[in-house]
Amino acid sequence: MNKILPVIVFSQFVCVSIWFATNAVMADIIRSFHLNSNSLTHLTSAVQLGFVSGTITFSLFNIADRYSPSLVFLMSALVASFFNLCILFNGFGFPGLLLFRFGTGFFLAGIYPVGMKIAADYFDKGLGKSMGLIVGALVLGTAFPHFLKSVTFKFDWEFVIFITSGLAILGGFLVYFFVPVGPYRKPFQKLVGFSLFSGFKDKAFRVAAFGYFGHMWELYTFWAFVPIMVASYNEFYSKAELNVSFLSFLIIASGGVGCVFSGLLSRYFGVKKMAMVSLLLSCLCCLFSPFFLLHCSPVIFILFMLFWGFFVIADSPLFSTLIAQLAPSETKATSLTFVTGLGFAITILSIQFLSVLTTIIDNHFVYIVLGIGPVLGLLAMINKK
Repeated sequence: MNKILPVIVFSQFVCVSIWFATNAVMADIIRSFHLNSNSLTHLTSAVQLGFVSGTITFSLFNIADRYSPSLVFLMSALVASFFNLCILFNGFGFPGLLLFRFGTGFFLAGIYPVGMKIAADYFDKGLGKSMGLIVGALVLGTAFPHFLKSVTFKFDWEFVIFITSGLAILGGFLVYFFVPVGPYRKPFQKLVGFSLFSGFKDKAFRVAAFGYFGHMWELYTFWAFVPIMVASYNEFYSKAELNVSFLSFLIIASGGVGCVFSGLLSRYFGVKKMAMVSLLLSCLCCLFSPFFLLHCSPVIFILFMLFWGFFVIADSPLFSTLIAQLAPSETKATSLTFVTGLGFAITILSIQFLSVLTTIIDNHFVYIVLGIGPVLGLLAMINKK
């Protein structure tokens, strides 16, 4: 049992590295495929849309509840890695890139939420801590391509794609061979397509889900725009000369520490309370972002971005814990996958909305709108009686 969690955490880390692999090398992709600057948001939305479509499909057919979660994890990792590699073939043009990113996202639905399901099958007590480590692995995996880009700048951009795909395949096999069916897994009785809605019959489940949805409005849009924020700061203060790739890695990766931190503290202060505190602090970062994005001190700017990156994701494992604990036991994977999918559908709207706003509003002020989600999430949780 003690060896199970490290395997799950490491596998999550390497498998989800393909999620933002293209974002780390976006400038190179734009040059290689002769794309425009709006390609970042479209490719990011494509992988998010694929993930949403995948979660709906996996939920409707109760895939991870009916079949071995470890086998689902492996097959998803193999196919997602294949689609990630496909972007290296530039003969398909931009439509092909969108299709391949969609395919990657679709099968990531069999990795991230299924990994949480596997953890829930093993760790009935201390689930908050386990979820903190797993979501922390997601964060580090998201940041990892930026790190690869910063340390392999002398290599072609394709190197980042090869490395992330190879590691994802490794993670899939590790889970399949070293993580058998968990002791708390409940056998699935029958296929009920609309069982994905069953959790929403419970008010406490709905509140946790709405808090999670508010958090998701902010999270992935922030991650997608972190390199843009750093690059914009360099343009505004030319003497700053910040390393965009490495600093983007540090900012996003700081959230991994935030997940572990919040998971540990939740054991003493409660899961819901820690989720609300984290959501509030990230909300304040959104609202006060113009002051720090315009601050002439690079040190203050970096510290603020690290603080924001720390708390923007710190509540995610806590919401996942609440949802896993409150979901019907016989359809736990389905509920986790479906709620996660709805959350990622919200990220598509947020990313596209912010992209449009950047053409209308000064970029230094546009990130205030990311606070809309946390505000609504907090209101949903505060109003629960």
